[in-house]
Amino acid sequence: MKIILKETINTLGIIGSECNVAPGYARNYLFPQGKAIEATPQNRKMMDQTKAKFDLQIAKEKKIAEEMAAKIKDVVITIKRKVHDETKLYGSIKTNDIKTSLDDQNIIIERRSILLSEPIKELGEYKVPIRLYKDVEPEITVKIELETENK
Repeated sequence: MKIILKETINTLGIIGSECNVAPGYARNYLFPQGKAIEATPQNRKMMDQTKAKFDLQIAKEKKIAEEMAAKIKDVVITIKRKVHDETKLYGSIKTNDIKTSLDDQNIIIERRSILLSEPIKELGEYKVPIRLYKDVEPEITVKIELETENK
């Protein structure tokens, strides 16, 4: 089903863009939440009239994302974990662990914005991209260190 977005949704697109979604997703979520409208000729014409307003909102969202990117691009988080075989972790580091560490530093982002391709399973230093907005993806440094036991 073709829809026109009334607000930016990371997984679909930016405000004012037209995209295809499953009919149930549109009827049960997007339309009732006011996030999209059906892409009919009448709705397209209405959206073209409000295009200037959307362009202003897109610029504002992108500016906020770029400011946030400048703030977090040099962030280094350190996570300490127990290991076996000298470098292999017991378990793994996932996006939720990274989000918790960022929250501890008062950097609030959504967990799904953390683009960790696969869980981290060894000690070391890793670059992890964070998607804040379309084409705005700063990288943070994640250091995985050995947890020392205090006895």
